[in-house]
Amino acid sequence: MPRPRGIRPDLFLSGALDLDADQDAWVPQADGVWFRPLLLSASEGYYVNLLRVTKAGVLSRHRHSGPVHALVLRGTWRYLEHDWIAKAGDYAFEPPGETHTLIVPDNCSEMITLFHVSGGYVYVDPQGVPLGYEDVFTKLAAASRHYEARGLGTSFVEQFVR
Repeated sequence: MPRPRGIRPDLFLSGALDLDADQDAWVPQADGVWFRPLLLSASEGYYVNLLRVTKAGVLSRHRHSGPVHALVLRGTWRYLEHDWIAKAGDYAFEPPGETHTLIVPDNCSEMITLFHVSGGYVYVDPQGVPLGYEDVFTKLAAASRHYEARGLGTSFVEQFVR
């Protein structure tokens, strides 16, 4: 059948799970924290990325506005508010409205998780007071700045945008 009118183009990334390749593709987010975009859906308000953390401790406390799917590829992490520990090969679903605190344990030298985040999330303090937010548009802006600084050009990020 013919492609429907207005359909967005396919996205195919060869080697998307080659976690040690193309270090320039990893966008710094904070000290010891990077993300690598796989899909930035500006048209539908979600993103799929790999999150890499190479430090132990509290990464962030945040509240989701939409559902999140997580697949752990390397290392371990947990949420302070739950009794489970996510390790390589595990899958987690996070419902909209949930607030939790992501912790990487001391014995984990590197954690990489694939996250599919719908909507965004608000960073909050222990009392739930908003401190900042993240969504597909903040990810897109950060990736654009990083790729430009690395000499890849701001157009490098366009391969991930739908």
